[in-house]
Amino acid sequence: MHLQSARARSTNETRDRILDVALEVWGQDPYAGMGDIAAAAGVVRRTVYGHFPTRSDLVRTLTQRAVDEMTTVLAQVSAPDGETDVAWAEFILRLWPLVRRYRVLLALRRGEFGAEIHALLGPVDETLANLVRRGQDSHVFGHHLPAEVLSQVAFATVFSIADNDSSEGGPGAHAATVTSLLVLGVPRSRAESLGGDPS
Repeated sequence: MHLQSARARSTNETRDRILDVALEVWGQDPYAGMGDIAAAAGVVRRTVYGHFPTRSDLVRTLTQRAVDEMTTVLAQVSAPDGETDVAWAEFILRLWPLVRRYRVLLALRRGEFGAEIHALLGPVDETLANLVRRGQDSHVFGHHLPAEVLSQVAFATVFSIADNDSSEGGPGAHAATVTSLLVLGVPRSRAESLGGDPS
């Protein structure tokens, strides 16, 4: 019994390590192969393929993990009676560590796994579109694009900034929050006040 649980724990730890290493490796090179990930994780290729039979399986699992974590953050901030610009800013500020961790998904979304990643991110996209729609209805956000498009453009901006924030002194959470609010049509002074500590 204890042997089985120890083996299961070891298997789960190896799986999680492969996922974490894949994020690091693909963060440097989105086209890196499964062999590169195995080497970086300190395991043989067979171990990686034992957990993730294809590259697509690995991308899908990473995306689902990102969606689950983002959905948890969204659920904490998207109260229906709250101010939509405040809710958006709070979401981005809380989400920033996750966006930095999963920024490679933006690159992968543009490639061969685009349709699959897009489908998995559907619940997050839909929640953000609803938030932006509420903001447009209350004239907090602009009407220059439909809500479902505007929300994706603003959210993609956050990922793009994260992609350029891989070292100390990068734009950071403040810049990502303020810029996404500006994209949504929030006045600069208001966006700056909601953007958190710029340091």
